Amino acid sequence: MSDSAPLSAPHAAAPAVTIQPATLADIPVIIELAEATWEPTYRFIISKEQIDYMYRVIYTPASLRRQMTDDGHAFLLLHAEGYPAGYASFSARPEDPGVFKLHKLYLLPSHQGRGMGHQLIDAVEQAARAAGGHWLELNVNRHNPALHFYERHGFQQHRTEDIPIGPYWMNDYVMRKPLS
Repeated sequence: MSDSAPLSAPHAAAPAVTIQPATLADIPVIIELAEATWEPTYRFIISKEQIDYMYRVIYTPASLRRQMTDDGHAFLLLHAEGYPAGYASFSARPEDPGVFKLHKLYLLPSHQGRGMGHQLIDAVEQAARAAGGHWLELNVNRHNPALHFYERHGFQQHRTEDIPIGPYWMNDYVMRKPLS
């Protein structure tokens, strides 16, 4: 992304949205979007220290490259009015045939509440279904307001899970949705 291109387009009632697969060349755009979404998403849920730690672990260029190449995560980029506004990543769960995992789904705060998250999750569902998926699974922090977004989109609580990340813990719900 060039220095002259803003991260988001001017506000519009119904922006033109495109969603396309991301490549290794898109890693800088994903990092830029993560920088704009990560802290606002988690500031009321986990500590600033934990936010910073997790961001440094997950969003380095090397980590994103590993996720895309070694871990088999497919990334999708959402553009609104031609500008990057969100991203998602997902992958098959080899240990659980037919289950795909939604790892990430983030939209710029300025673009939330306008139906773009729904479009992005639909794109993930279509791709997982096309690859033979029967279920889409995700983790969401038990205190994350996005929990209600996922419930509105057909996800149901499957189990709870506490995940160590360095010296911190993520206290999550694992949610599932059938892809039928």
